Amino acid sequence: MTWWGPDRHEDRRPFLLARNRITAATRAWFAARDFVEVETAALQVSPGNEAHLHAFATQALTIDGRASPLYLRTSPEFACKSLLAAGETRIFDFARVWRNRERGPLHSPEFTLLEWYYAGAPYEQLMDDCAALMALSAEVAGASALTWRGHAIDPLVDPERLTVAEAFDRFAGVDLLATVQANGDTDRNALAAAAADGGIRVAADDTWADLFSRILVERVEPQLGFDRATILCEYPISQAALARPKAADPRVAERFELFACGVELANCFGELTDVDEQRRRFGLEMDEKARVYGERYPIDEDFLAALALMPPACGAALGFDRLAMLATGATRIDQVLWTPVAET
Repeated sequence: MTWWGPDRHEDRRPFLLARNRITAATRAWFAARDFVEVETAALQVSPGNEAHLHAFATQALTIDGRASPLYLRTSPEFACKSLLAAGETRIFDFARVWRNRERGPLHSPEFTLLEWYYAGAPYEQLMDDCAALMALSAEVAGASALTWRGHAIDPLVDPERLTVAEAFDRFAGVDLLATVQANGDTDRNALAAAAADGGIRVAADDTWADLFSRILVERVEPQLGFDRATILCEYPISQAALARPKAADPRVAERFELFACGVELANCFGELTDVDEQRRRFGLEMDEKARVYGERYPIDEDFLAALALMPPACGAALGFDRLAMLATGATRIDQVLWTPVAET
């Protein structure tokens, strides 16, 4: 049955109306904190430069038929940071975004990212914001818990804060930072040995990043956000292409992800503003994309020029559809999308 079948729509409508209430309450929450809502362009010169994000490509045609490549954004991040460079200090965007190769109960090719940015604020502020938005969403939806597929957490309980290194030790028995040097370089063989000792599959052609991702996905993420929400923070610097190093330990970055009921909800950064370092990291990400997928995306030079003017800041990207799912009790993302993308 299609999503517009009257019976199916009747089943989905309570979720959709609750989503609308959450949207309105979230806008009011940001307005009360002097944030300005912005609407950034969906068509971009570069869709983003993270190795494992996949974009939809298109082109702009002039009246005489000349073509220029463009992409549907995977995030409004570049545009929002450019607005910080322009002088804005507190902004948020309910951004429609597109990611290819993504479809399932928690993934739609087209979805909404709620992104917000503070100039001059520490990235720990975003941890408090995420907790507040979870509680607000449940309250507005009339729910006493955030739920997904039989799991429930109390949104009023402060999230656990767990570093990636602590999580690797707790759930995989791996000393992660022993494989990361002070300058951020990584030791593939050391991580491979630790993974093998823990019974984790290691292939001859695995890179350090491959092994990190396998341990994270197989051993760590399945344990997160069940007793209460989890903030997984301080990712190795090589796994945080857009985040600045943590001052107390440059091996790790000011990056965290938020998990609730086993679902990843948000990805947040203390933003990198070093143009040369950002260019270097983009190059590494695109080299990895070329190695794994045989393609690369262009570097947005206009964004890098803006980055030179951007003040110190922090920024968050929260999967708004997923938050609506957990607050309303929906079990699939299409239940909280007014018009889901057709499956082909």
